[in-house]
Amino acid sequence: SVPFLIRLFPSVLTKFVYLNFLAFPFFVDFRRPELLVNNTISLHLTTEPGVTVGIWHTVPGSRGAEAQGKDRRWYEEALADAHPVIIYLHGNGGTR
Repeated sequence: SVPFLIRLFPSVLTKFVYLNFLAFPFFVDFRRPELLVNNTISLHLTTEPGVTVGIWHTVPGSRGAEAQGKDRRWYEEALADAHPVIIYLHGNGGTR
C-alpha cells in the first residue's frame, strides 16, 4: 500500500524527503539569528524575478568587535569589501 500512496500523493513523499515542515531546534525563531549565532544577521536576496532566498550573513570572529551593535547596512557593506566570502549550503533537509 505504501507505493500506491506515494504514487497517489507525491507531495507527501516530498515532505518526508526534505523535512521542510520541521524547524530544529524546536521553538527557535530562525528569523533572528543574532540570538543563536554571534555577529549574524538575516538578509534576503532576490536571485531572479519572483525568487527570494533567505540568507544569514555571519562575519568572522576577527571582526566580531567591529560588528557589535551594527545595523543591517553595515553588514551589507561588509559583503562588498575586499574580504573573501564563504558560502555554506546546508543541504536539502531541515532549515538554516
